[in-house]
Amino acid sequence: MTRSIKRILVTGATGGLGRNAVNALLEKGLQVRATGRNAAVGQELAILGAEFFQLDLASATPAQLAPLLRDVDAVWHCAALSSPWGALADFVAANLSATQRLFQAAGEQQVQRFVHISTPALYFDYTSRFEVKEDFRPASYVNDYAATKAQAEQAIRSAAAQFPQMQVVILRPRAIFGPYDQVLIPRLSRVLTERSGRLPLPRGGHVTLDFTYVENVVHAMWLATTRPDIPSCTAFNITNQEPALLRDMLQALYRDALGRPFNIVSVPYPLLATVARGMLLASRLSGREPALTPYSVGALSYDMTLDSSKARQLLGYTPLVSLADGIQRTAQWIKRHG
Repeated sequence: MTRSIKRILVTGATGGLGRNAVNALLEKGLQVRATGRNAAVGQELAILGAEFFQLDLASATPAQLAPLLRDVDAVWHCAALSSPWGALADFVAANLSATQRLFQAAGEQQVQRFVHISTPALYFDYTSRFEVKEDFRPASYVNDYAATKAQAEQAIRSAAAQFPQMQVVILRPRAIFGPYDQVLIPRLSRVLTERSGRLPLPRGGHVTLDFTYVENVVHAMWLATTRPDIPSCTAFNITNQEPALLRDMLQALYRDALGRPFNIVSVPYPLLATVARGMLLASRLSGREPALTPYSVGALSYDMTLDSSKARQLLGYTPLVSLADGIQRTAQWIKRHG
């Protein structure tokens, strides 16, 4: 008989999704063990009531992982190296090796549920696609991030038979935004600041994408932890189930909700792609992350929406917060926190 969920370990707890996850679990009255690399944020989480372990999972040893997972009922594995650029060895260490070691330690400690946060980036292949299902795979992965996240999923599936007591659920949330976002909104905001409110976008932002407000992702993680009878190792697309034009989403946030001067400048995709390839080559010499990569340009140029019917049927997932409300909540948070 499955025991009740009382203590959950959140990895990547000092990142955007992880911080929201910790806050939500504490509000539910659960015991939260959290780990991440940022000691300052970890101290904030500890003040709120979480038990914080400062740890880099990419280099963590079995001796460090055992106490981290002791008496834990479920793991929410949010930690990852999420970047369109970097050294292959770093992606392997953070996304593949760390996941393998954490999964092994969780199984040895008799954890009940392992919720693994993956990515829809593993679908991307410079082609517009609509209603992409979870079993789609491109001929090749677009970058090392997507490849190592796909490898981590496969590693989990291969190891799962060793630990039949541990139910595994894989979530692939698309374009997360909201409080503590460290990726989508901050990068766009920097460009707007540098260019005095002008945002160059391929196709002028006329690209249809799925977005996901962070509270909805946390809700999906909770369902993945508590919903009975989910076939182990099932993967689910998670979105707000409201595909929107990129330009409409950005205008709703910056112009309408934040009142920030905002002007989208349409730039031909071939031009941006050529510039991005040049920046990528230059970065290999300088060792500095390029402002543009072929993937980051492509992701803003090609339509991509996901089929989330499996999440509705098996997880019982429907978004708690609409896209419009998520944009308003994000704007309010930005006004308070900058």
